[in-house]
Amino acid sequence: MSYSTILVEDDAPLRTITLNRPERRNAMTPEMQEELIAAFEDAAHCGCRVLVLAGAGEAFCSGLDLSVLQAMEGKTAAEFRADAERTARLFGTLHELPIPTIAAVHGAAIAGGTGLATICDFTLAATGARFGFTEVKIGFVPALVSVFLALQLGDKRSRSLLLTGRVFSADDAWTLGLVNAVVPAEELAQHVRELGLMLAANSPESMRATKRLMTARNKAWLETEIAEAIEASVQARETGDFREGIAAFLEKRKPVWKTGNRE
Repeated sequence: MSYSTILVEDDAPLRTITLNRPERRNAMTPEMQEELIAAFEDAAHCGCRVLVLAGAGEAFCSGLDLSVLQAMEGKTAAEFRADAERTARLFGTLHELPIPTIAAVHGAAIAGGTGLATICDFTLAATGARFGFTEVKIGFVPALVSVFLALQLGDKRSRSLLLTGRVFSADDAWTLGLVNAVVPAEELAQHVRELGLMLAANSPESMRATKRLMTARNKAWLETEIAEAIEASVQARETGDFREGIAAFLEKRKPVWKTGNRE
């Protein structure tokens, strides 16, 4: 398959998908999301043993692209719903992938970028990596990422990250349990490959069966929560705070919130 925003490379038994918009810090667009979904689905059937997810350039993924934010003002509720459903497919496809997945994180992994990095089975981070669910700072609701975060961390720690919107270090992410290891940046690729080869030496059928079992345990809960998250995401984009947050971000100023103002 041919892609415009990602690179897919095989180095048997590993396959690496690289977010490839380095000039935009690998910020996500609808096109990138669709390409990632297609590439994840292809990886499930390609015969590779392990999937590695990485980012080109200085960052892993800085969240939504500025062009996407600029286009939000004129969108309809139906278009907002389509956006949320596409993001849900992206995260869900990665979560349910039958082969082991490893995120190789360097630089910034922000908002949806943190989601991509931490939904993987293994997350290895370079010492300078930064994470954050920053949606509340610009009037977004981190609806879909909150579902997977709650599954990983539980309610209390999830609230701390989602409500503050704080950016945190790789060491903090390790302490929380969101990353499996923090390594020097120059050693990240080596550690990722070593882990990938260790996984690839295991029984492919046993790993697929194990992932199916673990996914099935939470499937009904996840489906319900994701449906509610999609609704919450659509509703949030009808608020005054959402419009003010986007405007302030684009105008590079502090937002002026009008609490409870919903038009």
